[in-house]
Amino acid sequence: MIADAPFRILIVDDSARQRQGYRMLLGSQPDMEVVGEAGDGAQALGILRRLPADVVLMDIQMPRVNGLVATERILGDPRVREVGEPPRIVLLTAIDLEDHVAAAAMSGAYAVLYKDVAPEVLFTAIRG
Repeated sequence: MIADAPFRILIVDDSARQRQGYRMLLGSQPDMEVVGEAGDGAQALGILRRLPADVVLMDIQMPRVNGLVATERILGDPRVREVGEPPRIVLLTAIDLEDHVAAAAMSGAYAVLYKDVAPEVLFTAIRG
C-alpha cells in the first residue's frame, strides 16, 4: 500500500447481500476502498490476476472454490504477483472458528474472524 492511499479491498462471498453489507461498512471508513467483489474463490483469483488489492475479505464456506483453497491459490499464483504484492487475506466464518484456525494458518491467511465480529475488530484486522 502506498502511504496515505486507502486500503484496496476485494470482498469475496457467495451471498450478494453479505457483500453489499461489507461494502457499506467498509465504505464508511475514509482509509478503505472496495475495489471489487467476487462470488467465490475462482472469481477472486481471476480478479486478482488483473487488479491489485491490499486485502481480500473472504468467506470460508463457498461453492466451487472455498476460502481456504482460494487463499492457497491466490498466494501461490505468480500472475497475482505480477499485478502487485500478494494481498493479506482475512477469512470470515459463520460457524465454529476453532474448526478453521489451523487450516487457515496452513493456507497462509492473515486472520480468521467470525462474520458477526464488531466493526472495529474487522477494521483493525484490515489495517493490520
